[in-house]
Amino acid sequence: MKETIDLFKEVFNTHKEYLGTVVEFHVQKLRELDTFLPPMQSFFIVTNTSKLTYEFVSKNFEVALGLDISRMQTEGVPYWFSHFHPEDLPIWMGVLEDLMLFTMTQVKPEDRSKLSYSWNVRVKNSKNKYVNLYEHQTPTYFDKQGKPIIGISHGSVVGNGERKPIIGVVKKLNENNEYETIYHKNYSQKLLTTSLRYRELDVIRLLALNKTSKEIGEKLFISSHTVDGHRRNILKKLNFNSTQELINYCLANQLF
Repeated sequence: MKETIDLFKEVFNTHKEYLGTVVEFHVQKLRELDTFLPPMQSFFIVTNTSKLTYEFVSKNFEVALGLDISRMQTEGVPYWFSHFHPEDLPIWMGVLEDLMLFTMTQVKPEDRSKLSYSWNVRVKNSKNKYVNLYEHQTPTYFDKQGKPIIGISHGSVVGNGERKPIIGVVKKLNENNEYETIYHKNYSQKLLTTSLRYRELDVIRLLALNKTSKEIGEKLFISSHTVDGHRRNILKKLNFNSTQELINYCLANQLF
């Protein structure tokens, strides 16, 4: 656990301007991912999309992937993109385009700092082996049009590179600083959870964090009875017999 704590501290030691801002709330939500993802296989990157550079790459990047931090910082996007699986790269680029289009057309400028984007893609490590990378990114700076241009990403390496559906998600912090899904799209083969509504996905995520129906209701501003109704509907839709079966399926497909 010490490595995980240091991983988060490293970001704020390097980017002190994030302290006391909404970024701290996003980072707290990223800490919750430790419940689902292996901490020693996680790292942070600060991306500047306007310059196609990486302003910060955490030390654990080399531990997780074995790739060169100095090349990430000097060569930028061309170096990083050269490690993406050639089948996944064009799909992933389409995901980013859709997420930005949704942001610019469906989200008010004053709410965009509350957003968190997530996606997955296969990348090649230093051993020339493809692994699954799951990223959660929150914007930190915007251009004059309100478009995100700098963001902090939390990446985690999971699995052995088996092909998984590529999914794009947008979540937004509510008044309780809890994420609520506002966009979710599967860009690959069909998943069981494709039929679920956004609110149902939020309920699943919080169930996996061992939250009670009462706690989930308070976080999402709904009653515990409504939460229980969502649980029953989810199990019926997906033909699972228990909540644990559902959570195991979501863990296997990284639907958090």
